[in-house]
Amino acid sequence: MMAQTPLSTPHPRSPRVLRRPLLAALGIARIRALREGALPLAVGATLILSACRTADEEAAATMPEGPYLVVLGNAQDGGYPQAGTKPGPAWEPERRRYAVSLGIVDPETGERWLVEATPDFREQLHLLDAAAPVDQIPGLAGILLTHAHVGHYAGLIHLGREVMGTRGVPVFAMPRMREFLATNGPWEQLVRLGNMELRPLEDGVPLHLNHHITVTPFRVPHRDEYSETVGFRIQGPTRTVLFLPDIDKWERWEEEGTRIQDVVAGVDVAYLDGTFFADGEIPGRSMSEIPHPFMVETMVRFRDSPASERSKIRFIHLNRTNPALFAGTEERRAIREAGFRVAEMGEVVEL
Repeated sequence: MMAQTPLSTPHPRSPRVLRRPLLAALGIARIRALREGALPLAVGATLILSACRTADEEAAATMPEGPYLVVLGNAQDGGYPQAGTKPGPAWEPERRRYAVSLGIVDPETGERWLVEATPDFREQLHLLDAAAPVDQIPGLAGILLTHAHVGHYAGLIHLGREVMGTRGVPVFAMPRMREFLATNGPWEQLVRLGNMELRPLEDGVPLHLNHHITVTPFRVPHRDEYSETVGFRIQGPTRTVLFLPDIDKWERWEEEGTRIQDVVAGVDVAYLDGTFFADGEIPGRSMSEIPHPFMVETMVRFRDSPASERSKIRFIHLNRTNPALFAGTEERRAIREAGFRVAEMGEVVEL
């Protein structure tokens, strides 16, 4: 067994930011293909895929030569709008938001991985194809799962014979998650027919995706009805990204000996659970039934941290009720003024 990697090991280099376009699909504003353009920005750590580009800007642009990740979804499990949303502005195509997911790409080897298999798998694979096209279908070197809540694994159905009929797609999961998939239909059929191949993840043990990209899962407290819950520490040649879309209150993790401030100190970019902005967001329902750290609680925790630490944090996994899901709200302005950000679909972070 490999030695465990501490979550708080800092990396000496700071991130660089560029702007990139991405071909959008099914409910997102039309954007040119990611490979066609790049425009440097002055601040931050993220490559943003932009819709408004001139031909000259696109012609002058280049893609990262090294590994990178792209945000393929920033919403909670049900996406936005969720099922049951009545006709109205929520259904305008530009307001579509997919369930939380990342793509990891290595241009050198041509390999691609998905982090999470969401109900929006079809659209997200299309976005990944636009960002980093390959000839193979689905062209995935693997899928990494955090836990067994529907927005994080239900997209595996697309691997089955009713859809793509894939062969041996590696699906990396923790022990309880693997057992859940291997013994419950329809997922066990995907294993039995060879559509996917379950591969192990272990708490704190680095998984080497290839010679220069490593993903380390780490257990976090959450509602673990069917599986453990993990976050991922994604490390490339020069930068490290934290992906932690689902967790109960920060205090619970502290009781187990881990402070989120220490974890963020060891990475360059931190995608943190931003499911709800504040208490009372869901009228008529006790939010203690669905515990997550409110955005306002996270901002209070980091209030006295240096601006360089606060700027690492991008809130992700936003619920349909979260007023910070879209730009222009008071909540989004408060987040920005406090030195934090909200993850946007299409963000690209060089690794």
